[in-house]
Amino acid sequence: MSRGPHFAVVRTPAGASFRFRPRAFAVAALCLAAALGTGVLLIGSGDFPMSPADVVRTLLGRGTPADSLIVNEIRLPRVAAGLAVGAALGLAGAVFQSLTRNPLGSPDILGFTQGAASGVLAVIVLTGGGTAAVAAGAAGGGLLTGLVVFAVAGRHGAHGQRLVLVGIGVAAILTGVNGYLLTQAQITEAARAVLWLTGSLDGRDWADTAPVLAALAVLGPLVMVGCGRALRMLEMGDDAAHGLGVPIERVRLVMLAAGVLLTSLAAAAAGPVAFVALTAPQLARRLTRTTGPNLLPATCMGAALLVAADWVAQHAFPGHQLPVGVVTGLLGGGYLVWLLVTERKTGRI
Repeated sequence: MSRGPHFAVVRTPAGASFRFRPRAFAVAALCLAAALGTGVLLIGSGDFPMSPADVVRTLLGRGTPADSLIVNEIRLPRVAAGLAVGAALGLAGAVFQSLTRNPLGSPDILGFTQGAASGVLAVIVLTGGGTAAVAAGAAGGGLLTGLVVFAVAGRHGAHGQRLVLVGIGVAAILTGVNGYLLTQAQITEAARAVLWLTGSLDGRDWADTAPVLAALAVLGPLVMVGCGRALRMLEMGDDAAHGLGVPIERVRLVMLAAGVLLTSLAAAAAGPVAFVALTAPQLARRLTRTTGPNLLPATCMGAALLVAADWVAQHAFPGHQLPVGVVTGLLGGGYLVWLLVTERKTGRI
């Protein structure tokens, strides 16, 4: 392994090589450790408390049958959903903020979360579909919204300020559509939809988590390894990226599709959880102190933020559990105000 001023290069015996920034890798490792540690605490909390050592022992298959039932069948699926959804939102947020070159370029702002919500609401209200139908509705709604935003922004506007402005407009329209869909639902379906719209991990099982895990397994390597370097080049501008041999339109289209799918499937699993995709990449960038999309740190940061928010949601008011979307909305809204003030002071908005 050799080192440069900001990155290290690892060469394998087969002759392949890859490079990484040690500080960014360390931040990602710390965020992952924090996410997993918080997950262990979450699994051990509840009406039947367990120590972290007992939780780890049970996860390794050495617990009692009662502990195994509580950990593996009841609590682990919820924690796994939180980790997967947070990671997907963190990665999607990093992709969109890199493509738009704007810290406000997250799925919440660009309308993709609202598009996924429209797809899910249509499935719940019109068909009363189950988990598979909800996931398909979220993916379809998110992708359709992505196509609309891309078409309105134009090929040469799918980045920067224009994409953000178009996304804000589409998000406003879809908010109205979602409100109308709720008025057309039966009372039981409307209650189910409203609970989903707040963003919640309550009652999540492996069927809810599986689509997000599959998306991370497929799209994670594609984004980080296959297009990570091209995404860094795009942040320098289209002319510079083109001069370095980056197929600009193809990379941008692939990244938009990947980000929309990650956002949509995360929304299908836990509802439109707000502000994680907005906050995670910016916190990761500040910790790594490096330019570029910081894809891996943002992914791990997103997982840590969501499970931490779920811990707060379960313990902030003893005897009452808040939906995790309420916590992320309160904290993320404050962060958004701070970000807007900071951007205004620097003259960027």
